[in-house]
Amino acid sequence: ETYAVSEADKAAWQALPRDKYPKPLVFHDGRLAFAPTFSAAIAMYTYIPFGIFLAIVRSMAYSLLPYRVSVPIGALTGMRSRIIAGPPADAMDENKAGGRLYVCNHRTLLDPITVAAGLRKPVTAVTYSVSPVSELMAPIRTARLTRDRDEDRRRMAGLLARGNLVVCPEGTTCREPYLLRFSPLFAELAAEVTPVALETRVDMFYGTSTKPASKVLDPLYFMMNPRPEYRVEFLEPVDTTTMADGEEDGHGRDKSHSIHVANRVQRVLGEALAFELTEQTRRDKYMMLAGNEGIVKVKANK
Repeated sequence: ETYAVSEADKAAWQALPRDKYPKPLVFHDGRLAFAPTFSAAIAMYTYIPFGIFLAIVRSMAYSLLPYRVSVPIGALTGMRSRIIAGPPADAMDENKAGGRLYVCNHRTLLDPITVAAGLRKPVTAVTYSVSPVSELMAPIRTARLTRDRDEDRRRMAGLLARGNLVVCPEGTTCREPYLLRFSPLFAELAAEVTPVALETRVDMFYGTSTKPASKVLDPLYFMMNPRPEYRVEFLEPVDTTTMADGEEDGHGRDKSHSIHVANRVQRVLGEALAFELTEQTRRDKYMMLAGNEGIVKVKANK
């Protein structure tokens, strides 16, 4: 039996509500953020040359100019940056020893830069399996993690002692309104962390990819959107020393306690963003979309 779809049927088509999906759509790949109809595709190809120019202007502004200048320039070119709630008062204290630890959900590679712009202060971002080209092009300081827990803790503690540190404990980006499982290492670094809820909106291109050859272009694609948007909300600090029952263990931060704190911060961000919490990980995403574990191999310096 064959059923032919009529024009009347097509005219009645509409997007399926998320709660009607057979299973949750947590991961998907591809660059296009719109339905590629014939007219939409023609408009995209017509726009691309201007989009590339726009991305270059925006990138140069954020790379070369102070945030108090680059943010207004970005707004003039169509970029929308909305700070729903500003950073805590002591985050602006120039005399405070060390730095503050900011923990955010991961939407694009530009997340730490957006946090820095919201603070109007420099930050250091830790990276995991990011291409060397992306690290070189970043307008903020970056530090690569080694996947060795003790070494990573030592490096991050040293960075935090010198200044503000931004961590994305999901380990990879997620486009949809879900939060992946948080790595608990950040909970062992400071007595207090500041969650930062990030949300992005794009109208033409997604600024994320799982393909190693194209990941270096992720920021470019995000900047190419006609009106990309970032929404930033600095939430109330979370105490990492208090146990679930209000007591502290003998060491203050054992591994099980760190997991509890990571789950608590994940819940805080999920409530602020109205995102659903999941147990999915970076490895799950890359195995599903790319058939690998998402590790970028970097040659060791001799």
